[in-house]
Amino acid sequence: MLIEYKSVNVNQTDGKDILSAVDFTVNEGEFIYLIGRVGTGKSSLLKTMYFELDVENAEKALVFNCDITTLKRKHVPALRRQMGIIFQDFQLLSDRSVRKNLEFVLKATGWKKKTEIENRIKEVLAEVGMDEKIDCMPYELSGGEQQRIAIARAILNKPKIIIADEPTGNLDPETAENIIRLLREISQTGTSVVMSTHNLPLLDKYPGIVYRCADGRLEEVTNDFNKIKMEFD
Repeated sequence: MLIEYKSVNVNQTDGKDILSAVDFTVNEGEFIYLIGRVGTGKSSLLKTMYFELDVENAEKALVFNCDITTLKRKHVPALRRQMGIIFQDFQLLSDRSVRKNLEFVLKATGWKKKTEIENRIKEVLAEVGMDEKIDCMPYELSGGEQQRIAIARAILNKPKIIIADEPTGNLDPETAENIIRLLREISQTGTSVVMSTHNLPLLDKYPGIVYRCADGRLEEVTNDFNKIKMEFD
């Protein structure tokens, strides 16, 4: 099990609970959606998983079998190297090329041999269909292309899990679908994906486990969602 939460309270930065008594698990290769209205705690929950928000009150809160309620900050980088994180606004370094963006991440995570770095960059760009854009600057790419580069960056170190916060929020419907399809394909290789989204129609095409944030609670609604889908089939 990659993530195991039991009776976890998720606080906002002001210390107030936004989600209470959260039960949530992630196993290898799972494709998980977090849905819910703006402000219901989706992003805050994701931030606890990559240690941007602390968890102080929980019966159990394990990430990669580490108790994150007692996690020391010095151990965070080693844990983060086992995950890929994708944001809505891409967060590419605007002053360097695609190649240099990816090279920066590899060097920062301990890669040293130039040939291995170059080969890995080419591999991940081929996986996301962006190998021809290796020497482009971010401003030369469309939003969908930038998000593909962000996904390539996230899978550089072959993570156990990808955490994606509204990865299609700034994209047109066709591009959004392509991004979801790509993430779904990645999950089928064994890397788990946990993704928050408002793009509910895509859940029909690319089904997964569905959790809903509402009224201060997290509830698994996979079966309910599938029932709703069946009524329209």
